[in-house]
Amino acid sequence: MIHPTMQTLRIFSDTPFSETNALLLKQGIGPHELIIPVNRPASVLSAPAPDPSFPSADIAFGQPDLESIARSERLKWIHVSSAGFTRYDTPEFREMAIARGLILTNSSSVYAAACAEHVFSFMLAQSRRLPQALASQAANASPAWFQLRSECISLRGQNLLILGFGGIATRLVDLLAPFQMNITAMRRSPRGDEGHLTITEEDLPAALATADHIINILPENAASHHFINATRLAQMKPGAVLYNIGRGSTIDQDALLAALRHHHLAAAWLDVTEPEPLPAEHPLRAEPNCFITPHIAGGHADESGSLVRHFLENFNRYLSGRPLLDRVL
Repeated sequence: MIHPTMQTLRIFSDTPFSETNALLLKQGIGPHELIIPVNRPASVLSAPAPDPSFPSADIAFGQPDLESIARSERLKWIHVSSAGFTRYDTPEFREMAIARGLILTNSSSVYAAACAEHVFSFMLAQSRRLPQALASQAANASPAWFQLRSECISLRGQNLLILGFGGIATRLVDLLAPFQMNITAMRRSPRGDEGHLTITEEDLPAALATADHIINILPENAASHHFINATRLAQMKPGAVLYNIGRGSTIDQDALLAALRHHHLAAAWLDVTEPEPLPAEHPLRAEPNCFITPHIAGGHADESGSLVRHFLENFNRYLSGRPLLDRVL
């Protein structure tokens, strides 16, 4: 439980905001003090850098660097301005945070709807063969026209496997409800309230063998590196479609390329790659059934405003001792 405090808190924010949203943040935390670093990252995905003002902060909102966190004697709470929290998802950081009573929250709720809609659009585009249809000039009733029509397959009743079940997956399941898909989710620690079949990693081979669609939402950490490798790709049902909106490092891209070239997978849809952006000459870009967007799944209008409003909701909860949203530690 976090106890209310009457003292003036200092909130360090290194997230780049527009003038309007910076004012929203400043007014929203009043009468508490906002600390703006000299050099801010270009985006929430950029690497952070130390700042001389950080040691005086009680709260950090953004992407504070690990060295500054370790040296800080005042810091009580970190609110990460992204859904991913890779640099903080290590045994060493968790041990340090637990020992110091340091709270960590993220912005998963801000990006859940946009990410779910992005992968849903991938699924619809695949099922309706949109890339092929948009590139086609097939005449009505021609063989190519009939071929395109016959390749369209409804999502209704198909088998879906989701790797990593959290806020994004929850929103996606809601979007897919009208299609009555058979949904299975792999979760590190099933809670029993997911509302559909939930498995652990040891049950994965059987689930991969029957899934028509596999959606990867795994975060980046030591355990997830190349989680989807040649072995797991071989376990997938022939003709399955793989989608990745988690992190690029969770897929062995060389193995994925081989699976596509041997037509074991029908297609791959990737919003994240390793590296980013994927070089123009990378062979995955030349694969006709590999479709790549440049890590925009979480993007939406007034994204920075959504981040500020989410932080302010959590800030008010922090002050009043209520449970924080999107708490990681």
